[in-house]
Amino acid sequence: MATIHVDGHSYDVDGADNLLSACLSLGLDVPYFCWHPAMGSVGACRQCAVKKYKDADDTQGMLVMSCMTPATDDSWISIDDDEAREFRASVIEWLMINHPHDCPVCEEGGHCHLQDMTVMTGHDRRRYRFRKRTHRNQYLGPFVAHEMNRCITCYRCVRFYRDYAGGTDLGAFGANSNIYFGRHQDGVLESPFSGNLTEVCPTGVFTDQTHSERYTRKWDLQFAPSICHQCASGCNISPGERYGDIRRIENRYHGEVNRYFLCDRGRFGYGYVNRSDRPLRPEWRSDRGDAPVTLEVDAALDRGADLLRTARRVIGIGSPRASLESNHQLRELVGEGNFSTGIAAAEQACLTAMQTLNQSCGLPTPTLRDVEDHDAVLVLGEDLIASAARVGLAVRQAATARRTELAAERGIPAWNDEAVRTLGQDSYHPLYIAYPTATGLDEVSAASWALAPDDIARLGFAVAHAIDSTAPAVEGLDEATRREAETIAERLLAARRPLVIGGGSLGSPAVIEAAGSVARALSRSAREGSLLLVRGEANSTGLTMLGGESLEWALDELDGARADAVVILENDLYRRAPRTRVDAALERAETVITLDHQRTATWQHAHLGLPAAAFTEGDGTLVSLEGRAQRFFQVFDPRYIRPETRIHESWRWLHALRADMLRHDVGEITLDAVTQACAERHPALHGILGAAPGADYRVRGLKLAREPHRYSGRTAMRAHLDVSEPRAPQDPDSPFTFSMEGYNGFDRPREEVAFAWAPGWNSPQAWNKFTDEVGGHLSAGDPGVRLLHPRPGDYAYFDALPAGFAPRESSWQVVVLPRLFGGEETSSRAAPIVERAAPATLRLSADDAQRLGCSDGDLLGVATASGRVSLPVQLDAALPAGLIGVPAGVEPGLVSGDWAELSPGATNYHDAGAMARRGDETGDRP
Repeated sequence: MATIHVDGHSYDVDGADNLLSACLSLGLDVPYFCWHPAMGSVGACRQCAVKKYKDADDTQGMLVMSCMTPATDDSWISIDDDEAREFRASVIEWLMINHPHDCPVCEEGGHCHLQDMTVMTGHDRRRYRFRKRTHRNQYLGPFVAHEMNRCITCYRCVRFYRDYAGGTDLGAFGANSNIYFGRHQDGVLESPFSGNLTEVCPTGVFTDQTHSERYTRKWDLQFAPSICHQCASGCNISPGERYGDIRRIENRYHGEVNRYFLCDRGRFGYGYVNRSDRPLRPEWRSDRGDAPVTLEVDAALDRGADLLRTARRVIGIGSPRASLESNHQLRELVGEGNFSTGIAAAEQACLTAMQTLNQSCGLPTPTLRDVEDHDAVLVLGEDLIASAARVGLAVRQAATARRTELAAERGIPAWNDEAVRTLGQDSYHPLYIAYPTATGLDEVSAASWALAPDDIARLGFAVAHAIDSTAPAVEGLDEATRREAETIAERLLAARRPLVIGGGSLGSPAVIEAAGSVARALSRSAREGSLLLVRGEANSTGLTMLGGESLEWALDELDGARADAVVILENDLYRRAPRTRVDAALERAETVITLDHQRTATWQHAHLGLPAAAFTEGDGTLVSLEGRAQRFFQVFDPRYIRPETRIHESWRWLHALRADMLRHDVGEITLDAVTQACAERHPALHGILGAAPGADYRVRGLKLAREPHRYSGRTAMRAHLDVSEPRAPQDPDSPFTFSMEGYNGFDRPREEVAFAWAPGWNSPQAWNKFTDEVGGHLSAGDPGVRLLHPRPGDYAYFDALPAGFAPRESSWQVVVLPRLFGGEETSSRAAPIVERAAPATLRLSADDAQRLGCSDGDLLGVATASGRVSLPVQLDAALPAGLIGVPAGVEPGLVSGDWAELSPGATNYHDAGAMARRGDETGDRP
């Protein structure tokens, strides 16, 4: 700790900070541009100047850049000194010389760090009257728009894109006062984190292209705290709504999870909630081929209840993309013995193995923030950038943190970013990756191996044996692999805090068990390490804890006529099982009821379809891959904007359906009530009660506002329907109001913050006002509660070690490869994601291609016992011979580990490439 004196007041601060960070952590306002809490200081803009004195008796002092000056003990500084003020005003005047006068039309207006700092500095008159520098803008893809003339040369964009996120196609060109930030030529930004430029940039150079189509100022958006549903990382987001459409998604700060950054799928994959073909009213079909008839809510519930009441047996199929509350209500409706998770058996086996390991391997599961603090990482069977991109970004920071250690040895503070990077150069903490092909983190790895899943598992088991000799030895291991395993083991044991990462992306229980064995070996060696296991979907972890049978079990029960009715919750079965098998099961069922917010192929086969709320229209709880239960809240009430809609949360539909079945008048149900019931019924989930404050939470006696205090047009939201504006909707399910009438300040700590705003801070940098220290945690604590913890007891090593992979003469082993864009069910229905996704291809090694006599672009048919597809060939130099790589989301019948036959042309096969170009299976274009 250190004591600093600021304008006559004394404060205790972290002596490792620079003065800028220390002052901002104290709540003092110091303007800045080039500095960013996650990226340290480079001293490029000079905007954060303050007066620093030698001691209490010094009256002259000297100007220093607070971002480049350590907060040493007994420092005396002045922010309000006249010379410092004048200097800061002159700096911003020069920065603004070439900046256009376009705030009224700039999409960053009202959300702009440059505006905030200009007002804070007091610059309000332009004296420059000459020709301004101009640049040509670039096309940078469907996510990010470019307006280079607004640039103030702070260098934040390239520092984030290249240095922090590892991108290579964005740079700074030119010299002196004529510098251009962009690509060497027009083209799509390649980094999966490019969308963060829209918040990193302090001006309007990089803006949200998906927002541009229907632009709304920040103060006219309605927000709510939410959780990204596009993977299992559990990133916190703030969706913004206007007139019933989600206009953009912003990062919501969480000190233990995503902090300042999101991946592009999470930021731009929301388009499916705005689709024009979404079901908005209940639909009934007497026969599956009939055109649907819309029903009112009561009629739909009566018809559904009558069908279920007369059924011999009802099966419920849940979903890992639905909330815990909805899955619980479905389980209550059909009974514990009739509930399926809706997850394929192979994937469910992997999820169950991961849950067991999280509790029994002896090592804890790290948060994303914790991941960055590990100094040796072993990744088995995961391309993290494709399967859990935000985890991959954290692992990149763990690897590059070696530079910080080298700097600390020489007395260079961690915040001195340029000095740290210059010293560290290409020094990294050891990162080892085993995966069937190249990954997005190979460039910062100490070594990477392209291996078949069984060989990945064998490498992991060999590492465990090298760490702990009581772990099973791997029979028949070649000498080169044995030496590699010993090297990995040595580096893990030498580390202060090693991390092991595995997961279910390859569908291999052996890979998961191998990761668990390495973790167990480290725990027996008394290492302070961690084990992180990657799940696929937003609520995969929570649904596993809830429990239930596999999807195949449910389909077998229907196909075998042991059940004659099924209720399907937010799950397109045709994306999880072969079409023929799903068709057979649904055709045997006398009653099919589906709840969903998308018009999927499963919806088209339902007798009764009930329109469910998307995550922006409802409340619920998810459990992330680290076992953190988090609450997402309704952003807006769709029935207020569009009275003709009959959208409700799935858990509310199911509650009403059950009440009608039992002929009980149970009245309205609230989120708190169903969450309480779920926690009481499932002891493993009891902690979800503490995931967020209840509906009775108040600050200064007020509910929390969803709308900024400058929100306009409240009395005209329904003017196109009626001149009489009805009362704003009332929300019994959360502590938020559907209005600006409520608390939206920053001076009372709270966990759930819908949007970041503080006096003088309208940009995303306003999050500094809500944290205990800059880059730390939210002042009231970070949202959510951890549910998975290591339990006492001994974990027996897995001993059913697989044999080495052996290629076959006339068949190839399938490996389903996750992909960030196009591989996830809901985001793949969003137009920008579809545009960004690469074409679906069949990956084949050069040796196998030569043996088959095919080359890049040739069409090959792939056939297994349960699925077949035609795909164009993509030669992959890293892929081992004997494997074929199939992109996730193309054909559910193709499962990792299956053996497939390949045939040239195969025009009679399903052409997945053509389907991807057309859109989803229903023929709708996202």
